[in-house]
Amino acid sequence: MENFNNKIAVVTGGGTGMGRELVRQLAKEGCHVAMCDVIEDNMLETYEIVSKESPNITITKHVCDVSNEEQVNRFRDQVLSEHKTETINLLFNNAGIGGGGSFVDSSREEWERCFAVCWYGVYYCSRAFMPLIVASSEGHLINTSSVNGFWASLGGTPHTAYSAAKFAVKGFSEALLDDFRINAPHVGVSVVMPGHIGTSIAINTGKIITMNASGASAERTDEEMQKVKENMIKLGAPVHNQSLDQIREIIKERANSFKEEAPMTAGEAATVILDGVKENKWRILVGEDAKALDKWVRESPEDAYNISFNLEKRNENDN
Repeated sequence: MENFNNKIAVVTGGGTGMGRELVRQLAKEGCHVAMCDVIEDNMLETYEIVSKESPNITITKHVCDVSNEEQVNRFRDQVLSEHKTETINLLFNNAGIGGGGSFVDSSREEWERCFAVCWYGVYYCSRAFMPLIVASSEGHLINTSSVNGFWASLGGTPHTAYSAAKFAVKGFSEALLDDFRINAPHVGVSVVMPGHIGTSIAINTGKIITMNASGASAERTDEEMQKVKENMIKLGAPVHNQSLDQIREIIKERANSFKEEAPMTAGEAATVILDGVKENKWRILVGEDAKALDKWVRESPEDAYNISFNLEKRNENDN
């Protein structure tokens, strides 16, 4: 797919971060876009931005929890109706959250919530939209995995739900290479593996995990925050004398720092992804840190989970 002009793309998680930037850049290239997000306010901001930047493009917004198959199927039906189409060309399975770090200590609900969004979101959307892609004359499926789809760690910090889901996304995408080659040779597939990108995933994760039945976000309870504090202490953080409100502020500051101090912006990441799709790359590493980590893990798979691995490799990179 050499260009996106007059194509139709579906982007999940279009409210912030890479999802927003994908929507913006696709629209600027003449692509009509249907986006969804579970946080409506974020999506409305994207919609207003893109409507002003690309007024001649059809862009639609849809509230959808991608971990819910019924909502995904409704989203698909809305896309067909509002875009007046029977096919689409591009599906960006971009939506994701963190959480559920420990299989031992994290709650089952939080673990399964993260896994459901990051894996079942990809699966349900692919199931719903694949017939529409196959029916098109030119199609491409783009699944966002992560460096944690080939390295299941955060340098010693448990990261089990997210990593398990991202490994599944990577394996699914690779398996589709032969499947498409045999059964849909006009359809491409790419698995995207970003490193540290300046997105709001940490901020949005907190909002999504604490959502109540009405869809509104709420603060974590004191009991939940006490558990967070205990885990921080186990990892060596000097927070023994901090109040639970102070712990909340520390988490907020970390989430903001993750976005503001990243080595690559969401916009830069989106450009890398779209260029990779145009070049029909099935494997898209995003960021120099992703490329370096991929190289390190391949060179030293037995050492990849040693406690010293992360620090040693970071020092090599710095030098």
